[in-house]
Amino acid sequence: MSENTQSAAGNLGEDLIVQWSKPEEERAGTPLLVMFHGYGSNEADLIGLAPHLPEEFTIASLRAPMREGMGYKWFSLVHTPDYSFDQVKNSVNLALKWLDEVKANHSKIVLFGFSMGMAMATSLLRHRPDEYEAVIGCSGFAIDAHGDDFFNDAAVAERKPPMFWGRDQQDPVITQDKVEYTNEWSRAHVDLTKINYSNMMHSISAQEIAHINEYLRVKVLSA
Repeated sequence: MSENTQSAAGNLGEDLIVQWSKPEEERAGTPLLVMFHGYGSNEADLIGLAPHLPEEFTIASLRAPMREGMGYKWFSLVHTPDYSFDQVKNSVNLALKWLDEVKANHSKIVLFGFSMGMAMATSLLRHRPDEYEAVIGCSGFAIDAHGDDFFNDAAVAERKPPMFWGRDQQDPVITQDKVEYTNEWSRAHVDLTKINYSNMMHSISAQEIAHINEYLRVKVLSA
C-alpha cells in the first residue's frame, strides 16, 4: 500500500495530510473514496480498511487539521465550550480545497466517515450536494447547524443521494440527541440504508465492512 502526502492551505493555517491506497500513476479515471477519521485519531486509522473495499476505488484518507491529544480532530466536541460551527465550516472548506485539486482525475467521489468523520462527510454533502455519488457513515452523526445557510439541505432533499449509515444501538459515544437528529435529517434528505449492528459498540465490524463493500458495488460501481 502506498503512502503519499499532499498539502492544501486553509483557514486553519495547517496543511492537509492525505494517505493514499494507490500510487499516483494508478489513480487516473478511478472512483475516489475519501475517508474522514474520528475524534483524536489520524489518517492512518481508516486506510487499513482499503483491502476490504472494492479494488476499483482509489482511497484517500485525510488527516483532520486540529490537534487533539496524540491525534487530530475536525472540530471540537459539540457539547463543549470550545465548539463552534465555524470550525466545521473551516474543516469542510479545507477538505474542499484539496478535493477541487484532485476531483478531475476521478470518475466519481464517495465520502466515508467514522464517528466525527461522518459529521464531516455529511457536511461536505450538505454544502455541495451535487458533487458526491454516495455517503458512507459509520458510528457517527450529522451536524445540527440550526439553519445556517452553509448547508443547502433543500438541494440535498431534492436529489436524495444514497447514504449508508451503520451503528450499534448500544454505542456509548454518540449521544442520543445526535442520533435522533441524524435519524430525522437523513430520513428527510437522503436515500437511506440504515443497519443496526449488535456487539459492535463504537467501532466498525467485519460484518459492517462486508455490507459497505456490497453497498459500494451496487449503489456506486453498478449505478
